[in-house]
Amino acid sequence: MAACLYDHFARRAPSPGKVFIETPEGRKVTYGDLAAGSARIANVLADRGVVAGDRVAVQVDKSPDAILLYLACLRAGAVFLPLNTAYTPAEIEYFLGDARPRVFVCEPQNRDKLQAVAMGAGVSHVETLGVREDGSLLEAARAAPEIFEDVVRGPDDLAAILYTSGTTGRSKGAMLSHDNLASNALTLADYWRFTQDDVLIHALPIYHTHGLFVAMNTMLLAGGSMFFLPKLDPDLMLQLMGRGATAMMGVPTFYTRLLQHPGLTREATKNMRLFVSGSAPLLAETHREWTQRTGHAILERYGMTETNMNTSNPYEGDRVPGAVGFPLPGISVRITNPETAAILPQGEIGMIEVKGPNVFKGYWNMPEKTAAEFRSDGFFITGDLGKIDSRGYVSIVGRDKDLVITGGFNVYPIEVETEIDALPSVIESAVVGVPHPDFGEGVTALIVARKGADIGERQVIAALETRLAKFKLPKRVFFVDELPRNAMGKVQKAAIRATYSDLYKKS
Repeated sequence: MAACLYDHFARRAPSPGKVFIETPEGRKVTYGDLAAGSARIANVLADRGVVAGDRVAVQVDKSPDAILLYLACLRAGAVFLPLNTAYTPAEIEYFLGDARPRVFVCEPQNRDKLQAVAMGAGVSHVETLGVREDGSLLEAARAAPEIFEDVVRGPDDLAAILYTSGTTGRSKGAMLSHDNLASNALTLADYWRFTQDDVLIHALPIYHTHGLFVAMNTMLLAGGSMFFLPKLDPDLMLQLMGRGATAMMGVPTFYTRLLQHPGLTREATKNMRLFVSGSAPLLAETHREWTQRTGHAILERYGMTETNMNTSNPYEGDRVPGAVGFPLPGISVRITNPETAAILPQGEIGMIEVKGPNVFKGYWNMPEKTAAEFRSDGFFITGDLGKIDSRGYVSIVGRDKDLVITGGFNVYPIEVETEIDALPSVIESAVVGVPHPDFGEGVTALIVARKGADIGERQVIAALETRLAKFKLPKRVFFVDELPRNAMGKVQKAAIRATYSDLYKKS
């Protein structure tokens, strides 16, 4: 059993000399380097008093050494706790106080301002790790042995805690077990046909499910390689497609930005076999335009911090624009009435609930919240609204909290957004409900228009009048340069609602 998830990686690793990571600067990290480097850091963690079940919190920029630290935590029996690099000291104080890690690892330049925060939260040791192979952690690791006796962990033991974004109330720490992560990565490697011949373009953050667990774990289990980019770089990504890359995982922003690049052609992408999109909804228009430009159909899938991946469009078969495919093998998905929990007939919109080995163990230090999010038969209530069509394809229509109730009628934002996005002058849109004195909530739209487009509020509403029931029509339409998004490309509707909260107030 050994260090359960890491043992899966080790048993499937190719020859030690094979490159796993290559950076734009030319640094190459082999599978042999992964084993030796993670052993060195695991020894340091053990020297700092880390034992099975201890948390190790990490707020560092993306680098190969951050991956060595992740693997070292698995081997030391620790619970890996990655934190968004944009979090402020005040936010870090909450996470450290809640998780009570044994060790906190931060960027060298941030140590002075975070040391007191960490000590105040009861953290025993603060270490640093930089992107230039620097910091106290690597300094200590260079003097540590390259051999480490992995701490035995079982399938149900915790491997990681990922905090949800916390757009409402306190951020919640999703507890993910070794089996949650291993089962999902094994399924994805098989479902998406990853092998040792694959080279993934990795330009995602590594403090999030998508970049760390979907991309990293899947490639480790497949024995493949990665071009490891610090961020989205369309020029470089197109170059890498001609340098041996075979796959890319990204958020919708990756695809919209690449579509703006004149170098995106069928010739440029001819060596690629797979483009995956997730973490935020992909516009059907983007899906179709990508296929027209490249000849490739983007594979969209659906997952969450709490569950890893739940569904995926098929590797072989129709990748339906606007749908997130079928439940992955071993995972059950159903649609229920949000109020009564009754299972709804095919095609009806309701709450998406999931069950499977991928589903997390609950929220850290929140037993009541955990109990409230699970049905008695073990299904997890995702908070996402969706439907399943006659062919079994799942579609997401929005978050439960994003549902607009206006004049007693339910309005699903995606229905309005789809009609707005179909207008020739529109790039994308976001629809929210904000307080309205007469209707409860007023349907409100934000639009990003194409450059030079001759379009206004009245034109949009007039175009929608023949497509939507009157109660679904936006009461106001605003034009913006861009929609507010988080690091994973998700539109921040809570921020939009806050910005326009006084819009319909009577003076």
